[in-house]
Parts: sequence; structure tokens; C-alpha cells
Amino acid sequence: MNTMTRARQSGKQSGKQPSLAQLRAFAAVAEHLHFRDAAAAIGMSQPALSGAVSALEEALGVQLLERTTRRVLLSPAGERLAVRAKAVLDAVGELMEEAEAVRAPFTGVLRLGVIPTVAPYLLPSVLRLVHERYPELDLQVHEEQTSSLLEGLSGGRLDLLLLAVPLGVPGVTELPLFDEDFVLVTPEEHWLGGRQDVPREALKELPLLLLDEGHCLRDQALDICREAGRTQGAPVTTTAAGLSTLVQLVAGGLGVTLLPRTAVAVETGRDPALTTAYFADPAPARRVALAMRAGAARQDEFEEFASALRGALRGLPVRVVS
Repeated sequence: MNTMTRARQSGKQSGKQPSLAQLRAFAAVAEHLHFRDAAAAIGMSQPALSGAVSALEEALGVQLLERTTRRVLLSPAGERLAVRAKAVLDAVGELMEEAEAVRAPFTGVLRLGVIPTVAPYLLPSVLRLVHERYPELDLQVHEEQTSSLLEGLSGGRLDLLLLAVPLGVPGVTELPLFDEDFVLVTPEEHWLGGRQDVPREALKELPLLLLDEGHCLRDQALDICREAGRTQGAPVTTTAAGLSTLVQLVAGGLGVTLLPRTAVAVETGRDPALTTAYFADPAPARRVALAMRAGAARQDEFEEFASALRGALRGLPVRVVS
């Protein structure tokens, strides 16, 4: 029985796995074809290098090198496995780089889910903050309704949500950002247009236009109407999938609607057929927050992001939560 047959059988019987040190030693020898040069290249003594390569041959049950007094040659098997060894070492290097990126805050991918009644009005501030303060963060934005966002968060498809709260969902932690008032949007000649002290009770009989089912803003508006004493029989027309459509319906004289304060300038500023009215204190309002999985691995990072975002939003017509 020759030496390599014994080594091959030994490798099969031992079940040993090659170590990274052994692969690194072999890869260095395969590159330099010289034990002294290879040892110097990876900072290992020559005897340790030789021993590591021999141990790798034993573990694999394959002769990798042909050793002579003058030079080192790769065996046919060594030539094939040198390519594999380099690929393994490259993959391990990439793994370590990725782990380093994960350990470093505000690097790598952040998958942010945003509801449609927040996205157009807050994303400019969010994107500016990320660009200026967190340039290594790969922000990926997903605009969806609340139920879809929560499914994405619980399933790991999304990392962080920007939406209206409270959610009342177990396993989800809310990081409040701000409160904002609702504003009544009316046609230009409406009797409430331009007022600064509209009582909530005015909502009892107004022809109110709301978003489609599934939008949390619709539910919030209905809650406000119920608090104002609006009955189930009062007319509510639901024909819009977005706020832009709602305000166009208002401009056409089909009714009035409620907008969050952050949306008013964008949605009403371009149409002179629209006017706004503000409620008497305390005005109906909503709270907007970030939401994450309870105990998320990046919890400290998300809390810091929430704090930075509060500062970035202070120029908007909102009451930032301290």
C-alpha cells in the first residue's frame, strides 16, 4: 500500500475537516511554489507551514504537492484543489467583511416601509437625513398599506416602518416621532373655508370624502367623525385611492375631506379652487412613529435613527415628540 493510498484511507476514516489555517497555507504554497516565500507571505514559520499542508493532505486524503530538493510542484489534484481553496478563502473574507458591515451601525441595507399618506410628505426629510448623515446606509423604501407593512415586518421582509400609530400589535415596538393636526379641506367658496376655529361638531353633516378601505387615514377620519357625533347615516363618499384624488374631488365640489397637516401644502397649494380650515383646540390629530420588531438586533441603531429623524422634521408643521 503506497503513501497516498494510506493517506486517502486515513482521510476517509478520520472524518477530519480542513481548517482555514491549512487552506491558507496551501493556497500560499500554490501561489508561490516555494515554502520560504509562502511562509513569509502569510506570516507563518516554514515548519508550521509545511506541517499545515501535510495535515491538509491527510485530512483530504489527497497528495497536493510534489516536493523535491530544489522546488515545489502542484500535483494534478493540487492544481484542481488550489482553485477551490482560494474560492473558500475568498468567501470567508467576504463573510468577515459583511460581518464587519453589520457590526458598524448605519451601513448595509435598511428596508423601510412607509404608508401612502406619509411617504410623499416625509420622505424628502428622511432621504436628506440619510444622504447627509448616513451615506453608507443602503435605504430601500417600500410604500404599502399598514396591514401589508406589518406582515412584512413580522416576516422579516422589512426592517423598519414609518406609519401612523397606535398599532396595538404584539411584538412591535413603536418609536414616536411627532403629532400632527388634521385640516379640513373645502371648495373655495365653502362657508367653513378659511376659518381657524372650526368646531368638531361641524363634521356631523358635511359631505365627507374619504380614502378607500385599507387606508389607516380613513379609519382615523371616521373615528374623528364618530367623536364629533356623526351618525352612521350621514353621507360618506368613498371613491379615492389617494389624497391627490381626494382633493381634486373636493375642488370639483363633491364634498370636503380631512388631510394631515404635513400633506396640506403639497396637495392644496397648486389649486386655487381649494381652501383650508383649521379646527379649534384641541384639534383632531394623528401620531406618526417608526415601528420595529420588539427586541430587534438593530434596536439601538433604530432608536438613534428615530432621534435624528425627530430633529430633521422640526421644520414641518408638526409637534415633535421629545
